[in-house]
Amino acid sequence: MTSKAPLMLSVSGARGIVGESMTPEVATRFAAAFGSYLRAAGALDTATVVVGRDGRDSGETLAKAAMQGLTGVGCDVIDIGVSATPTVGVMISDRKANGGMCITASHNPIEWNGLKCLDANGLAPSPTEAEVIIDRFTNDTVSAVEEADRGSTTTDSTGVAVHTARVTTLIDPEPIRAAGFAVVLDSVNASGCLGGRVLLEQYGCALEHLNGELTGVFAHTPEPLEENLAGLAEAVAAKKNAACGFAQDPDADRLAIIDENGRYIGEEFTVVLCALRMLQRFGKGTLAVNLSTSRMIDDVAASFPGSTVLRTAVGEANVATALCEAEGLLGGEGNGGVIVPRVTWVRDSLASMAIVLDLLAAEGRPLSAIVDDLPHYAMIKRKASLEDVGGMAAIPEVLERVRSAWPGAKINDTDGVRIDLDERWVHVRASNTEPIVRIIAEAPSEQAACALADEAAIVAGLS
Repeated sequence: MTSKAPLMLSVSGARGIVGESMTPEVATRFAAAFGSYLRAAGALDTATVVVGRDGRDSGETLAKAAMQGLTGVGCDVIDIGVSATPTVGVMISDRKANGGMCITASHNPIEWNGLKCLDANGLAPSPTEAEVIIDRFTNDTVSAVEEADRGSTTTDSTGVAVHTARVTTLIDPEPIRAAGFAVVLDSVNASGCLGGRVLLEQYGCALEHLNGELTGVFAHTPEPLEENLAGLAEAVAAKKNAACGFAQDPDADRLAIIDENGRYIGEEFTVVLCALRMLQRFGKGTLAVNLSTSRMIDDVAASFPGSTVLRTAVGEANVATALCEAEGLLGGEGNGGVIVPRVTWVRDSLASMAIVLDLLAAEGRPLSAIVDDLPHYAMIKRKASLEDVGGMAAIPEVLERVRSAWPGAKINDTDGVRIDLDERWVHVRASNTEPIVRIIAEAPSEQAACALADEAAIVAGLS
């Protein structure tokens, strides 16, 4: 069958349209490829794999198919049910598993679903490891084991308790409880519902929980962008003495923040605020972010002598790998995803909420004031269809046109092409999760950022 969206295979795992490019058969085969890779890479007789899902309607069927694929190649499965993706990461280490699989399409609309792989450290596979898994899947080189060697499946419902305990061990609840914050949380009726509520209650917050029922039917477009969070912003503005509002995406690895006045402050600020507080606590440290993340993180790091910012290709796996190798303090991406190694190597909205609340308690002033004191830039994020330029096959030509347009600029082609021009930069790259090209530009003013994004789209032939 020809799908209106292809199966996307990358370091982010596999994603597709349910019933078209993402089917139970695909889930079984991809999970089998991952399970067989774990066993082969570790020379293991049996591998233990934690499996969780983000709560969307198609998740249960695909999870069962994935678990069938894993047990069919000799893996024992720990089924933790509907769970945030970072909770899967926490449970891998807590149960000393060999890996994990999340049935999720993250922020993608409800018709999408996917499978995300994690290794024994809770890290997404490196690009090289992902290539091996994808090769096993695409070439169908995986064989089922004999019936006697099939793996087992057990259930475990302790994920939220284990995860929140990790967070409260890192971030002391007492100063936050003493502050008595009122918080509005939007969990988009997905996997962050229970963990988000439990965590904020443990921190003594007076919680108003929007879309906190785990129905798996998103109450609004799930990506935590300003245009999708009008209800949350209105609720925060209307709530007397609210400290802030938090918005999770469906698998709860990303966090967007609303200030006490109901102002959406932007996903780029999530990692910056968390980095600020962790640097305040530890004095200095190594941070890792991707090429598309705002330069605000560099400015914050510069105020703590001895701190370093590493830039990586886009993709949680790339950021986490660099962070791990450098024994870094904190990492993340400008999409609201923050990696706190002391909790898990997966982007984690729960840890992010705790760190932001800790910052508010330590500063003793409103979130809006903290944000306004940070360096400010204007960033433009756009998506461009490839339909009119030849589809995914046209990407090399698109990138070459961008690279050639600014011959005197500083160019980084680690992931797509990033062009640095004094106080401005633009990054053009193919998405890991959708059949599109992303254009991200940042400059001191919105007008300058828009002009640079427009120029990049024109020279790329996408406008």
